[in-house]
Amino acid sequence: MTDTPAVDSETPAAAEGRPATRRKALRILALVVVTIAALWGIWYFLTQAGRVSTDNAYVGADSAAVTALVSGPVKEVRVSGTQAVKKGDVLVILDDADQRIALADAEAALRQARQRYGQASANADAARARVSARGADIAQARARLRDADAAVAKARAELARREGLAGTGAVSGEELTAARTAFASASAARDLAAAAIASAEATRGSASGDLGAAEAVVRGTTIETAPDVAAAQARLEKAQLDLERTIIRAPVAGIVTNRQVQVGQRIAAGAPIMVIVPIATAYVDANYKESQFRKIRIGQPVELTSDYYGGDVVYHGKVIGIAGGTGAAFSLIPAQNATGNWVKVVQRLPVRIALDPKELQAHPLRVGLSMEATIDTRGK
Repeated sequence: MTDTPAVDSETPAAAEGRPATRRKALRILALVVVTIAALWGIWYFLTQAGRVSTDNAYVGADSAAVTALVSGPVKEVRVSGTQAVKKGDVLVILDDADQRIALADAEAALRQARQRYGQASANADAARARVSARGADIAQARARLRDADAAVAKARAELARREGLAGTGAVSGEELTAARTAFASASAARDLAAAAIASAEATRGSASGDLGAAEAVVRGTTIETAPDVAAAQARLEKAQLDLERTIIRAPVAGIVTNRQVQVGQRIAAGAPIMVIVPIATAYVDANYKESQFRKIRIGQPVELTSDYYGGDVVYHGKVIGIAGGTGAAFSLIPAQNATGNWVKVVQRLPVRIALDPKELQAHPLRVGLSMEATIDTRGK
């Protein structure tokens, strides 16, 4: 019995089918790759096109520096660093002994000024009464002058009659002498009455001058608008304000940082004692390259993430401002690009981004934290 040769199990038809199957698989793979690329392109065009990003962004806030407005020793410190405070909360209390003494002195000065004004008003009334009295004296002196004129006229007539009869012997020398004496006496009384009028008028003039001086102090004013009273009132209000300022309150709500005050320390007016960071109104300053600004506009929406919370927390904000110059332009020593060893450096321009207050309240940030900001330049 002879051995028969082994027959190859792979037929020619199967051998020819392998390349066709490989080509079909490659076509399917190419189709899948093209589909994935097309889908990625559509996704990028719909979601990523027109978006500019930077990780050179940091949280900022308009911090409030708390300063003492009056000097004095520190009596009590009610807050510590990192403590959250509300607007109006008491931060520091100063010893107010000096301010209370100044307030009492200002109150006494105001009472004294009011008293002086009352005296000046009374003096004006008294001067006015004296002027009226001198007017009455003048009227009385003029009446006496009229009586004296009448007496002079009568004495002159008696003297003339007796002098006319003296040559006839009907009038004795004694009667004639008496008539002449009466006339001289009446003339003297008239001169005295005229002098009394002049004296009364002079006295009234002096009284009028005193009245003018007294009225000048109170003319056109009341006890509230008199200069001395108003100045004393202003000093009193300042003393009251200084007393109120011995209690230092939080100007804004935020977190206390950089506390520099201790109990017993004497602080001067204007000395900074702490800083309050209003984290509820924090913003982000994102520094974009100058080549990214072609489509950046104010009001465009922004998405932000923070290393503090990770990528799971996304903040939403909008562009509210673009700086007027780069950081290099306003640095202490600006770059001198006119030198021969100039090397071009891509500059960055700060963009101010406002955050959603509700998101900021849910996930508070701290000043100086790093952020990643993406502006959708397709937004208006």
